[in-house]
Amino acid sequence: MEASAKDAEGKHLNEIVTIVDISRPKWRRKQDDVRSLRLNKRGKYPGKAPVAKEKLEKHSRGPGINLKSNRSGIRTKVHRDRWEKKERAIEYSTEQAARTELLLTEAQGFLEPDAGETTTQYTQGQIAENVDITSATKQFNINLDFGSYRLRYTRNGRHLILGGKLGHVAAFDWVTKTLACEMNVMESVHDVAWLHIETMFAVAQKQWVHIYDNQGIEIHCLKNMNKVTRLEFLPYHFLLASASEEGYLAWLDVSIGKMISRYNTKLGNLSVMTQNPSNAILCVGHAKGVVSMWSPNTREPVAKMLCHKQAIAACAVHPHGTYMATSCPDRSLRIWDVRKLSGPLHTLVLRSAAQELSYSQKGLLSVASGNIVEVYKDWVENGKPYLRHKSSWGITGQQFCPYEDVLGIATAKGFQSLLVPGSAEANFDALESNPFQTKSQRREAEVKALLDKIQPELITLEPSAVAEVDLPTMRDQFEAKKKLLHLKPKKINFEPRKTKAKGKGGTAKIVKTKKILKDLSRQETIKTMHEDRAVRCTANKLLPGKSHGVLDRFLPKTMQNTN
Repeated sequence: MEASAKDAEGKHLNEIVTIVDISRPKWRRKQDDVRSLRLNKRGKYPGKAPVAKEKLEKHSRGPGINLKSNRSGIRTKVHRDRWEKKERAIEYSTEQAARTELLLTEAQGFLEPDAGETTTQYTQGQIAENVDITSATKQFNINLDFGSYRLRYTRNGRHLILGGKLGHVAAFDWVTKTLACEMNVMESVHDVAWLHIETMFAVAQKQWVHIYDNQGIEIHCLKNMNKVTRLEFLPYHFLLASASEEGYLAWLDVSIGKMISRYNTKLGNLSVMTQNPSNAILCVGHAKGVVSMWSPNTREPVAKMLCHKQAIAACAVHPHGTYMATSCPDRSLRIWDVRKLSGPLHTLVLRSAAQELSYSQKGLLSVASGNIVEVYKDWVENGKPYLRHKSSWGITGQQFCPYEDVLGIATAKGFQSLLVPGSAEANFDALESNPFQTKSQRREAEVKALLDKIQPELITLEPSAVAEVDLPTMRDQFEAKKKLLHLKPKKINFEPRKTKAKGKGGTAKIVKTKKILKDLSRQETIKTMHEDRAVRCTANKLLPGKSHGVLDRFLPKTMQNTN
């Protein structure tokens, strides 16, 4: 009995080996595929895994057309075959879209306390002891002695840069703890920011903004940005934005090295600035409790919000661009709907004034007050924090790490990495930002980002307005075309005088006279149209008789350069 079982098992293994042998001819492999399908039907895994109806309904595009009904409106057999192919393609795409969700096996998980417990009583040591080894290594402390620090993560969450008030700058891969560069710029450092890749970063020093590579070599010195207090990089526009203590806002295009805009806001020292990730608008907090929103296309703010009665201490915008959190020294914390620009949605009174605010990818809000940092998950319902951590020194900067359940906080004496379960997006898009990209992938991503670069003129408060139709301008253009471009010659009402002289009148002569008058009217109309085109081209700086390169093909023939 055992021998026969072993023979059957060996036979089954031989069949499997024959099926996966790709060195065999194509015709033989097709036969093996058919045989493997029969084995699967009889075996443990009969075909593809079934898809739940809920997921199919989620990705469904509607019931479609009932091809068997006589009311479908399809008359011929050719059109019926086309519709059948189209319906099969829609069903296949729906099934594939629902099946891809099976690949997203990762999901964020939050801490769930037992009865009589709260999540705030769990310390970082206890959390690190109860997670896997890889996650436990992401909780660490770095003690440094060069003043209050600022920090910034890259978009893929793999690299970290620290900048100390006394001139210490360090960039490293915080996951593997590999140091890229470390230096002392011998000047005070006010803020740091990564550029579009992890091989370049900007440092706001005492006088100007300097750009370094990942080896610590200075590449550029931006003297147009002086006395900068805050830096922000707009990744889709390749713009480095800065706010200075003299009240100046500046936007620099790092791809071409051109200063896009720089003007004085006339609001004094700008120490609070953040960006709205959805529309690239800069949100600047002022001493009068106003948050103004700025675009490089206008010298006036596109919107203003009176958020508090005192100076704005901190400001943060949700990654989706829907909500904004602000705080002030009177210990109040308010949540605003940026889309409405109306009153606050929620207000919370803290134990002490919040100095730093930060949103995570999943909407968790981190509030730093003194040396205590609190993370709120659903504080709207109960007003209680999700996690609380007490540091040994005052917190001077904080940011959630993308695609990692980690909150980085910079203090007056170093840096701390905290574990915050459920704060980050569990599934990342490798074409958008890949934490595990290689050098070749980084190079290709940089080229693709440059090709997909968005022009600064498209930075508006309402990004959807770019896709809308400008109805007043379109109406004016249609009216102008009706008046001039499609102007018809005037009707000729010719009534000859009746003459009694013999041979002086006649039908042939009347028809000939009418034709001459119509030709004259048509020539006057064409002349008027050409004059109007010349006026419009002059207004657009397209002068007749002047060569404009490839644009000459769009000019009327009368205005093209005859040379």
